[in-house]
This record gives sequence, structure tokens and C-alpha cells, in this order.
Amino acid sequence: MKAENLKPATSTATPEARSPQALPAFCICIFLALAVLAVFWQTAHFEFVNYDDEKNVYENPVVQKGLSLNAVGWAFTHLQVANWIPLTTLSHILDCQLFGLHAGGHHLVNVFWHAASAVLLFLVSRRMTGALWRSAFVAAVFAVHPLRAESVAWVSERKDVLSAFFFMLTIGAYVRFVEKQKASASAKATADKTADRESRDWNNRTNCAIRRGRRFYYTLALVFFALGLLAKSMVATLPFVLLLLDYWPLGRMRGMENLEFRMQNGESRKQKPVRGEAGSEGVPFWGLVREKIPFFALGAGVCVATALAPGLVVRNTHAAPLPERAANALVSCAVYLRQMVFPANLATPYPNPPNGQPPWEVCLAFAVLAAISAAVVVCRKKRPWLLMGWLWYLGMVFPVIGIIQISPDTAHADRYTYLPQIGLALAGTWAVAEWGAGWKYRREIFGALMIAVVGALMVCAHRQTSYWQDPESLWTRALARTSNNSVAHNNIGHALFQKGKLEEAVGHYKQALEINTNYAQAHYNLGVVCLKQNDTDGAIAEFIRAMRVRPDYMEAHFDLGTALALKGDLDEAILEYKTALEIEPDFVQANYNLGKALLLKGDVDPAMSCLSKTIPVSQDPLANWYNFGNGFLQEPDPSCAIVCYRQAIKINPRFADAYANLGVALSQKGETKEALDSWQKALEINPAQIYVQNNLAWSLATTPDATLRNGAKAVALATQANQSSGSGNPAILRTLAAAYAETGDCARAATTARRALELAQGRKNDGLAATLREELKLYQAGKPARDIPPKENKPTAPDAPP
Repeated sequence: MKAENLKPATSTATPEARSPQALPAFCICIFLALAVLAVFWQTAHFEFVNYDDEKNVYENPVVQKGLSLNAVGWAFTHLQVANWIPLTTLSHILDCQLFGLHAGGHHLVNVFWHAASAVLLFLVSRRMTGALWRSAFVAAVFAVHPLRAESVAWVSERKDVLSAFFFMLTIGAYVRFVEKQKASASAKATADKTADRESRDWNNRTNCAIRRGRRFYYTLALVFFALGLLAKSMVATLPFVLLLLDYWPLGRMRGMENLEFRMQNGESRKQKPVRGEAGSEGVPFWGLVREKIPFFALGAGVCVATALAPGLVVRNTHAAPLPERAANALVSCAVYLRQMVFPANLATPYPNPPNGQPPWEVCLAFAVLAAISAAVVVCRKKRPWLLMGWLWYLGMVFPVIGIIQISPDTAHADRYTYLPQIGLALAGTWAVAEWGAGWKYRREIFGALMIAVVGALMVCAHRQTSYWQDPESLWTRALARTSNNSVAHNNIGHALFQKGKLEEAVGHYKQALEINTNYAQAHYNLGVVCLKQNDTDGAIAEFIRAMRVRPDYMEAHFDLGTALALKGDLDEAILEYKTALEIEPDFVQANYNLGKALLLKGDVDPAMSCLSKTIPVSQDPLANWYNFGNGFLQEPDPSCAIVCYRQAIKINPRFADAYANLGVALSQKGETKEALDSWQKALEINPAQIYVQNNLAWSLATTPDATLRNGAKAVALATQANQSSGSGNPAILRTLAAAYAETGDCARAATTARRALELAQGRKNDGLAATLREELKLYQAGKPARDIPPKENKPTAPDAPP
């Protein structure tokens, strides 16, 4: 076989791509990573913000628990803030597994994905175009532009940085697929022209291997695209981007063959394509579309699922009229252009103008967009990168431009520019490079401009990122840079509420409602403050207002149930808890409160069914009721604990611990006689219960009811408890001193109290020691302990289950 018969496949790489660029490319990758760190490393010390972070991470019980099979299943079957983003949810779960709720770790993961995406953008752009420094500039602008702050410094925007990573990988795999396809066509053409059979067979085998590689990269691109969709559905427009890349710079579209000559410096664009070269013939447009049918199918499926997700798209009853949405879309497109060139006065979010966009702004935006569109169409043959970049921008920003309204409170948002503005960066960079192609010192001039632009962007981005350090900084900045911002007022109010500044919080909530009277969350938050201030009627009114705007507002239904329960209206409370559970079946606290309400109503079996969903339960009903009772005993109102212990006693009338703890609950409720009877029953079953002896002795010695007091019996019980405990328990000695005082033996009471005080001080029990000092003064004055309210020696219950 002759060597000259083995012609290599024609490469799609440009002369610049074939030059030794490995070291410069490596250095650029390092620079991009360091630039991202220089801007965003500060987020390692940032907090979470009260802007979906609570729902996505730090108040989400499933995410907080970290990685598990149940968590993985939950991520794929539940929405996160009205978005189905299972891959992003899994990344939050993994973060909690690694960092817990340390916000800095979550922030740095965002920084890592953003840096990786910037490096991939550079590598993919360079591979497509062969232009090293232009690709580096595009990637640098993407990496450190101030508009990136929202996507990177906001933990909940993990979906942006994660989907972008797979977006870049998809394009990279697609470019490799195109290279393999061109290599396959070249190898086939070479084999057909080869007369030597052995050489032809060799070329055919080579072509088979290339086709296998082509299928591999196509499948890989499809997999990466699917992963990107699982991170954020906004990448559904990626198939259109691939078609644009076929137009330029890949030059696959018929009429754009051998476009590598036009991917270079401006003077090279005049070179004519070489017809007849292997692999040079373009593909018809519809052939390229058919090639991407699997991509379109995946994207369309996710778009439909996203549109059907409850809560994501604003309902028609609250959506702005279509002409108003269209006007806002035009202005937003123009605003994004201005912000890319002049990123000043950035904020989160940008509220809708009260009366819609001013007509003059709409007309100006339409004129600007129409002029740019006409210009890129006119220049499409000589400067195809302009049309490609402009359509990249318009196509990717369209799903979030507001025609389909996603948020009733936001006109536009910085995060929506994360991927769309890459198209503008490509078009602008190539246009400026071509414009200066004939300059004498163009390398020096462009080098200085690149350094100046990237440096200025880094400074601005660092400052913009700093506003995300905590909720107050973020919303103070938003209020300073925007007007009529109801979201900022509501959220800064919530931040102040969490710090205990209730009056300031109420002021911001009311300002939010002055701007937007139908702001459901502000009504709800105002209701929570009312509930905190024991204004139950005010809370109920605000929760009802919130639900008029959002009938599916689960938290409002739940807290309305709590307010109604506090008023004693258990029937209405139960209905609200059930409604909350219809909206969110896995809401543990709603099941817990519903179980409590049903217990108080006497509906024992339904109550047990609800409570069993809140904690793991055993197959032993006796243990379950007893353990539920122990849990309710820790709450201020022991009513539910009483019901649970009585249920346990019904199952086993000889359950001494249930009687003992029932006595504690009854005593806390103020039902002293019933408490005494319960403790007596506990001691009849098991006379050796020291803590029951102590509780009964204390109540007999100190109860205000003279018909129930019995000093002599109290002395006997306390003496027995003291002996059983080894005479070394200060709490029991305190009870014994009170019993002595009740019988009139105050001298002995004082001696016993001094001993208890010494033991309490030795154990550094300052609270009990202070109480004993007060009681010792009473005994020295000849008075009993019941003359002051008991502070430390409350009735106690065992911690362990039966």
C-alpha cells in the first residue's frame, strides 16, 4: 500500500487553530478561573438571602437532610419554587451533605460551576472559530460581567450556572460531531477516488470508525442537553443555537461552505470557497433541522412540562394584558443591550412600572431593535457573525422576555441575560476585530482595549456582587436603585422581622401593600407579625386577604388554621389544615397541627393517622401514644399530652409511666386534684418511682388548695425519695424542706434547705440555688414554701420511652 494513497481527511480547523496555541490556551484558561475567583470569592463569606433560598435550601426539610435515595426520588417528583429542576435540586442536596447550612460552601459551588462554564466557553469558541484571543475575550466578558452577579452570588440561581455548564458541553460535543461528519465525508470521497483496492478498504474501515465516533458525539450532545434541561428549562432553545452555529462559524448550511476562510481576520473574508473539495458541500437547511429532531423533541417536552407546572406562569386573572407584556418585552430587550455596554444601577428585581412602560420608551426600543435587525440582515453575507449573534440573543431571551408572564412583580432580571448575551459578545467581538483589521498597531490597540474592558468589568462586578452579602444589603440596594419595588420592601421587612424589629418590618410590609394591594406574600407576612403580637383577629384578616389573591397559598392556609385554633375554633382550623395538606401533602407541620386539633376534638384515630406522618412510629400503639404524649408535654399547652397519655392508659391500665406523666401534664394544666390522683395510681402500680414520689410530695406540700395539702404525707414521700436517691439530690432535698415547713418544723426545713443549696451550688445549678435562697428566708421567718410561687421544682417526667 502506497503512503500517498492515504490522504488525511480534510480538517475544518483554520490556520490559526493549527498553529501552536496549547500554552497560550492553557494560560487563558487559568486566567479565566482566577478572574472568576477574584470577583466572586467574596461570596464564601456571604449569607443566604430570603429570596427563594429558604424554599430551595435552608428551610427545605428534604434538602437539609442531605443525600439519600428518598431525597433523589423527591428531587425528581417535586417542584422547587414552581420549577421542575431535579438536577439542580440534587446539587443543593449534595451541598447540604457536604457543607450543612454553611452558606459559604453553597456559594463557592456556584462559583466553581460558573468558572467551569467560562473555561468551556473559551475552549468551544476557539475550536469552532480557531480564533484564540477573540474567544478569550468573549469568555472573559461572560465570566466577569456585572450582570453575572445575580446568577453566581445567589444560591438559588444554581440552575443558571449548572445548566450553563451542560449547555457548553452540548455545544462542544456537537462541534466534535460536526468534525467527525466532515471527516467521514472526506474519507468516503478519498476512498471512492482510490484505485488501489487495499487502500480503498483501509479508507473504508477508517470511515466506519469515524462514523462510530460521529454517532458517539451526537449521543453525547443529546445526553448533555438532557442534563442541562434537568438543571433549568431555559436551555430548551439550544437546538436553535445549534442551527445558528451551523450557519456560522461551522459553515455547514448550504451557501456557507468553507466558512473557515471567513472566520479569520477581516481581510480573509474575501477569499472564495473552494468548491469540489471533499466535505465542502453544504447541507440544506431542512436537512440540518431534521438532524436535530431529537433535540427539538426533548426541548419541547420540557417546555410543555414547564408551562404546566403550577405556580410558574402567572394566571390569566393576574397577568398583564398582552399589549402591555409585548411593550415590556421590547423595552426589556433594549435595556439588556444597554446594561451589557453600560452596566450601571443594577438591582434585584426591576419592578413593573405602575402604568406600564412609557410609550416613548416602547417606541424608542422598537426603533433600536428594528434598526439592529435590519442592519444584521443586510450584512449577513459578508459578516454572518452579526446575524448569528443577534439571533442567538433574541432566541434565547425570548422565553423569559415576558410575553408569557412568569412573575407579576418583575419587568426584567439580570439573570435572564446569563446565556443570551454570549451571542452579543460573539457578534460584537468579531465585528470590532474586523473593523480594525487594517490598523497598523491593531494587536497592541486591541490588547490594551481587552485589558481595560475586562479590568473595568471585574471592578464593577466585584462591587455588584458585594450587595448580595446578606438580605438587608441586597434589598437596601434594590430600594436605592429602583422605585415602587414592592418585592424589596416585602423582603427587607422579612429580614427585619427575623431580627426581631417588628415595627420596622410592619412599615415595609405596608409600603409593599401601598405599591401593590394584591401582594399576597406581604399580606401573609403582615399576618405573621400580627400573630406574633397576639393580634389573632388581625392575623386572620391578613391571611384571608392573602388567600383571596392566591387561593393555593399553602402557608396562609396553615397559619390561618393556627390562628383559628388559638381562638378555639377547632372545626375551622381543621378545615384549613386539611386544605394546606391538599396543596402540599408532605407538609409535616400541617399533619402535626391537624393531629393535635383532632386530638382536642376527640377524633383519636384520625389524629393518630396524622401524627404518624410526622415522626417514625412503631407497630406498638401503646408506645406510639406514650411517645406522642412525651413530645406534646414539651409544649406550653399540655392538653394534647393529656389526651395521648389517656389513650395509652386505655390500652394498658397498668402503665405506671403513663400515669406518672399524665400527672405532670395535669399539674401543668392546673388540674391539681386529678394530678394527685394520677400520681397515686402510678405509685400503686410501681412504688419505687422516685420522681413520682417527689412530684406528689411537692404538690401535697405547696398546693394553694388547703383541702388537698397534706404535710405529713409529703414528709413521708419526700423522705422515701431522698433515701432512695442517696440523699444527694438538691431538688428532692428542696421538696423535703418544703414538706417540713408545711408541718410547722421550719428549723428542720431551714437545715435541709441549706444542704440542698450547698449541693446546687456545687453542681453550678444557679437557678435552683437562687430559688433555694428565697425559700430559705421564708423558713427562717417561720413561713411555708407555698407563700411564694415555685420556680425550679416543676413536676418532672422520665425521658425514656417504656
